[in-house]
Amino acid sequence: MSAEELKGSDGASSRDAEKHGYRSDAASDADLHVDYKTRFPNINEAKVLRKIDIRVVPVLCVLYLLAFLDRVNISNAALFGLKTDLKLTGDKYNNALVVFFVPYVLAEIPSNALLKHFKPHVWLPVCMFLFGIVSVCQGLVQNYSGLIACRFFLGLVESGVFPACFYLIAMWYKRAEAQKRYSFFFSSTTLAGGFGGLLASAIGKMDGLRGYHGWRWIFIIEGAVTCVVSVVLYFTISDFPEEVTWLTPEEKEFVKARLHADVGQSRRHDPLTTRSVLNVFKDWKIIAGGFMYFGLIVPAYGYAYFAPSIIQGLGHSSIRTQLLSVPPWACAFALAMITATASDHLRHRFAFVLLPTAVALTGFIILLVVHDNTKLQYAALFLSAMGTYSAMPMIVCWFNTNLGGHQRRAVGTAWQVGFGNIGGIIAVYAFLSKDAPKYITGYSICIAFICLSVVADVVYFFGLTAENRRRSRAEAQASAVLLSADEKTKLGDLNPDYRYFL
Repeated sequence: MSAEELKGSDGASSRDAEKHGYRSDAASDADLHVDYKTRFPNINEAKVLRKIDIRVVPVLCVLYLLAFLDRVNISNAALFGLKTDLKLTGDKYNNALVVFFVPYVLAEIPSNALLKHFKPHVWLPVCMFLFGIVSVCQGLVQNYSGLIACRFFLGLVESGVFPACFYLIAMWYKRAEAQKRYSFFFSSTTLAGGFGGLLASAIGKMDGLRGYHGWRWIFIIEGAVTCVVSVVLYFTISDFPEEVTWLTPEEKEFVKARLHADVGQSRRHDPLTTRSVLNVFKDWKIIAGGFMYFGLIVPAYGYAYFAPSIIQGLGHSSIRTQLLSVPPWACAFALAMITATASDHLRHRFAFVLLPTAVALTGFIILLVVHDNTKLQYAALFLSAMGTYSAMPMIVCWFNTNLGGHQRRAVGTAWQVGFGNIGGIIAVYAFLSKDAPKYITGYSICIAFICLSVVADVVYFFGLTAENRRRSRAEAQASAVLLSADEKTKLGDLNPDYRYFL
């Protein structure tokens, strides 16, 4: 039964902010909103939300900070002799970067599906421990082939982390309150970038200790820290609302009820089959969501992997380069949180995707055309990092939280992240050593893909707007058949009573 064949006939309308959600057979959004509040008169929602904030998001931030650090610290290592010791001439360094993305992209959906068989507090720390081990191994390799092998397995074991974290957060928060949590989590990448620069500047001074060059110590120390922290996170990562021990039975029911009022039942235990996966891809919004993220991944990884080289090309030493790489990441974190807070407050996403994207576009255009003003070029790096890393969490949250039901959310999230990360392959070949220090080709490619992301954003926004209006018209005309609660739940966000968040 298609979404077009299953139109709702609810009859009730609600305020605009509450309207973007799920409706039961005979209740409007406002009715559901009141229902879960009145069902649990002894529950303080703000207190429960604070408890969730403390227990769920911070530990995932620590996990993803270390994951991203282990992924991009090769750019820091490159400044401390990695290329010389392993004889990474020509495009070999770029090959080492790109091999990470092959398993990372291909394993996204299978990895996310494994969450049905492993609890998050088991799955995520295991992945984390494994990529910590692989990171240590990177510090011990003796040749180019060894580095390639390590990068491949690093991508494989990291593939299950990012979409699983996003999916887990979505199972705890309503859409109107999710953006600042998503942005705080996603901004672990900016913290990792800043922290990585500081750490590398310190570790680089260990050059020669026990016969190891500084780049080896970067991999070994950061990988070892990841392994130790993974053990701690096994005991601190929370599972799904119905499985945790730090909520009372009544609070668990309350959390489930408030999410049901927002997006319907998750049906998390329904089997995820090949047919159900393919059915998800019949929806154009899934494809659009992939291109929204794909367009920003290229400038994001272009910056993450090559900013140290770009800064060094402005005439700075290796240590000073690492220190100068920190401020743009710090500013990116600040802008991401400001944007996310404003977006949640106004209950709107589209404008807050376009604004930071415009900032990023400005930064890359300056880098493309200015080559004789080092201060302006360095300032442009601020704009590039701030815009890109503020828009990305907005896009992922907007798309992910608009997906209703376990199957559509699990597949959609993995698709967006997996397909989007193909952009990483493009990014690492966009910035070749022969193009340094101007990197005309790299900046041009980044600008083109930012524009692609904007086009996808616009298509997605106007498509959702049209779909919301179509469903409202059908509801007002009372022209559709009544669906049971189970039928609506199976449809997820394709349920005609569902309203998309704009």
